[in-house]
Amino acid sequence: MSEFTDFKVADMSLADWGRKEMRIAETEMPGLMALRSKYGKEKPLQGARITGSLHMTIQTAVLIETLVELGAQVRWCSCNIFSTQ
Repeated sequence: MSEFTDFKVADMSLADWGRKEMRIAETEMPGLMALRSKYGKEKPLQGARITGSLHMTIQTAVLIETLVELGAQVRWCSCNIFSTQ
């Protein structure tokens, strides 16, 4: 996957906290975790280019990471600046 440089992170010092929150959210999203486990090595979305615009929450981050793990190239933007976590 190519690395993108046209993004903005408001406060990178919160990355560890965000990762911890994502680990918690993963336990609450068994369907996505099952997809990762079952299809992660196969990369069934290899070649797929997925874009999305949705509230940027911890759960959205888990969805995005699942799509990437399944092989997709993903670009995302938040649809509401007030819901970005």
